[in-house]
Amino acid sequence: MTEVTKTEVIGIDHIYIAVSDLSRAEIFYDRVLLDTLGFRKNKFTLGGEPHIQYFNRHFGYVLRPSGTKANPDALSPGLHHLCFRVDTPADVAAVAARLRGAGIAASDAKLYPIYAPDYWATYFTDPDGIRLEVTNYRQERRERHDNW
Repeated sequence: MTEVTKTEVIGIDHIYIAVSDLSRAEIFYDRVLLDTLGFRKNKFTLGGEPHIQYFNRHFGYVLRPSGTKANPDALSPGLHHLCFRVDTPADVAAVAARLRGAGIAASDAKLYPIYAPDYWATYFTDPDGIRLEVTNYRQERRERHDNW
């Protein structure tokens, strides 16, 4: 029997989000991804449709117009939420404060020991109801990475 070599996934390349109002979403994500989380941005057209790409060294987050106006339900099949990672609990608190300062209804950064003893997070929602989170780089995740 031939041994099968598995290819390791080394990261997320990009995430596509379909939005009901591209202009409204751009205003929101400029505040979140550009102003608060330090992403960069470009715009392009694909198949005649405008796209907005936010990116950092690790992955892209792309907005495109949706085909329908249906709102997501967090408990139906599909995306439940998307979580961005920053380094420390202090970084989570700073992000939450900057989001609130930009007019985004982000929760206070706080410890959620139900998830992990060092799990700090802030939660907020985009204009189409997509739930977003920012959490810290927890010890378990660091150990998983370093001891893989």
